Amino acid sequence: MIVTGIGALKLNPATDGVDGASSLLSGPAASQAGGNLGTSFAEAVSQAATKTVNTLQNAEQVSMQALKGDADTRQVVDAVMSAQQALQTAVAIRDKVVSAYLEVSRMGI
Repeated sequence: MIVTGIGALKLNPATDGVDGASSLLSGPAASQAGGNLGTSFAEAVSQAATKTVNTLQNAEQVSMQALKGDADTRQVVDAVMSAQQALQTAVAIRDKVVSAYLEVSRMGI
């Protein structure tokens, strides 16, 4: 059986059971944002990307379970809506980062 889809990203997501876009920046990175406790911007972005991938993989797995008859429609809708919200948040963050980069690149030195 050939497996394609979100699992092909190979980002080694941590399985912490957190779903949804509202929790993308929660956890150690968000709680340490006020104090400088060693969490870098790269680590925060990496954690957000990992949680997004986890959410997308969960939606894919629940959808596959529904096709086999092991999950009901409500579970599929919840998982897919959570994945959609996480993906929209990731795209919005990417757009902001690109915009900031372009603005900085236009600055005179």
